[in-house]
Amino acid sequence: MGRATAVEGACASGDTLRQAAEQAGKGEILARYAADYPRGPHDQPQSMCPAFGSLRVGLRMRRTATVLSGSACCVYGLTFTSHFYGARRTVGYVPFNSETLVTGKLFEDIREAVFKLADPALYDTIVVTNLCVPTASGVPLQLLPKEIDGVRVIGIDVPGFGIPTHAEAKDVLAGAMLKYARGEAEQGPVAAPRVRSERPTITLLGEMFPADPVGIGMLLEPLGLAAGPVVPTREWRELYAALDCAAVAAIHPFYTASIREFTAAGRAIVPSAPVGCDGTDAWLEAVGQACNLPRARIDAARNAALGPIRAALAARPIRGRITVSGYEGSELLVARLLVESGADVAYVGTACPQTPWSEPDRAWLDQRGVPVQYRASLEQDLAAVDALTPDLAIGTTPVVQHAKARGIPALYFTNLISARPLMGVAGAGSLATVVNAAMAGKARFDRMTAFFEGVGDGAAAGVWEDLPSDRPEFKARYAKQQAALRKSEEAVGC
Repeated sequence: MGRATAVEGACASGDTLRQAAEQAGKGEILARYAADYPRGPHDQPQSMCPAFGSLRVGLRMRRTATVLSGSACCVYGLTFTSHFYGARRTVGYVPFNSETLVTGKLFEDIREAVFKLADPALYDTIVVTNLCVPTASGVPLQLLPKEIDGVRVIGIDVPGFGIPTHAEAKDVLAGAMLKYARGEAEQGPVAAPRVRSERPTITLLGEMFPADPVGIGMLLEPLGLAAGPVVPTREWRELYAALDCAAVAAIHPFYTASIREFTAAGRAIVPSAPVGCDGTDAWLEAVGQACNLPRARIDAARNAALGPIRAALAARPIRGRITVSGYEGSELLVARLLVESGADVAYVGTACPQTPWSEPDRAWLDQRGVPVQYRASLEQDLAAVDALTPDLAIGTTPVVQHAKARGIPALYFTNLISARPLMGVAGAGSLATVVNAAMAGKARFDRMTAFFEGVGDGAAAGVWEDLPSDRPEFKARYAKQQAALRKSEEAVGC
């Protein structure tokens, strides 16, 4: 599951497959993806296979069956990664060969598998996902029945050459489910949620730390509102509750397809999130206006929230230069919280695109001289670490490795930063302990760097009688051969 070039980031993301998909009838879908998830300034950020995102959403939902259609190596990698991240669900797989792919038998095999799975005693929904090769070959999942014995059937295409990141692939499935659920609600009565609030709710868009919805609910209480479901949801009936809201909070701002469904349902979209003093103040104001609440009630909620947040930030200051990068979609929110904690945030890189719903965060950071790079490449993130020599680098695994190799303390964004509350008073100061502890370890890095000084790096790392010589001409020759081989394999695969 490697990447074809330095900028493409997905194992089958080439022009050959994209052109084949368009010729096979997938042009409209790819055009929709291009509009929803714009690329640039380069082609695509480096990330894990995008389908991991949609697979994760399905595996976390109750009474939901998941079926993958793709190359065996891709399915193996995706299922391994999903179970590594804690999924305890079976993943269905419909294998194929050149004959079944070309003759259309693969679609018939998928259809047969769906009918066998459609047991209403076990499932509410079956999600079928085309990976790169079936998408490029035009396998028409849209022709699957929409329902079998009361079990919903949702088919989606999640190719590496159409979806830039796994974070946005979450939106592909969440948006498809919201569209289906909205159609059901428009046709008649639907199942009630397990827990129904007596107050109007704010739906929360984007995966977040479990304590954050609770903290957001506490902020909303003085407004006479409650925190609604988190989308992606954990079961189907929560989709109806998510649509039946007073407004939608775009906590993660890249859920374009989901926002389209909420907008079609007549729901207002509130950008940014309640992080720090400024973020919480502006967010409560925006929520109040979106819900047409009285000025006195909005001001009372703001006044009640800001004092404790300000005190929490002051109690746990952060001092030091920090670079932030990641692919979760919350990078700008983390940067805002660090700045309000006193940190000098010198760079923010996110693999996600620029959207209207992250604009308040970008503008706030820009006013404080913090540069933001949307669709950041690994090379840009590494260059920021090299040029800025921060006291701490927060980023993806390769960024953390690079920083530590240079003797710079570093933290993995997904496991060590996203695994903490960010919103409201619980989020204020929540990063200080781990961030300050990491920066305090600089002396240990200096000792290790001094100890290993002179052992070389790359091919020359270690102790040698005859120091190996780097041969860049060999690397260039092999790179050309590998590129030619990949092109030929793409042509055969189509």
